[in-house]
Amino acid sequence: MAKEKLIIFDTTMRDGEQSPGASMTRDDKLRIARQLERMRVDVIEAGFPAASDGDFASVQAVARAIRDSTICGLARANERDIRRCGEAVKVAARPRVHTFIATSPIHMEKKLRMEPSQVIDQAVRAIKWA
Repeated sequence: MAKEKLIIFDTTMRDGEQSPGASMTRDDKLRIARQLERMRVDVIEAGFPAASDGDFASVQAVARAIRDSTICGLARANERDIRRCGEAVKVAARPRVHTFIATSPIHMEKKLRMEPSQVIDQAVRAIKWA
């Protein structure tokens, strides 16, 4: 029987800021990241670097400070976001770019204005950029 490992991927510092009125400073994120690392969380999603200069700086600060956990940033499936994210996390001991694209029929049609085949092509390009 193969040995299985549960991988913990924490999104507190990125998804946690989606709630109205919930924002974290760079120091807040560093404090949270250190605790997550102490708890041996495998992957810490530190933020969305393309969203603002402040978020970029926070993700980069977390990437510099944390040595044991993988540090990732979130990026939409476009070259600008992916490059910005890569810049923020490249100083990490274990950097990662977490890219995404909408795949629900309504999002593809209304938000992206793309056909499913175009979304697949965009996802492939995003992976190559990352």
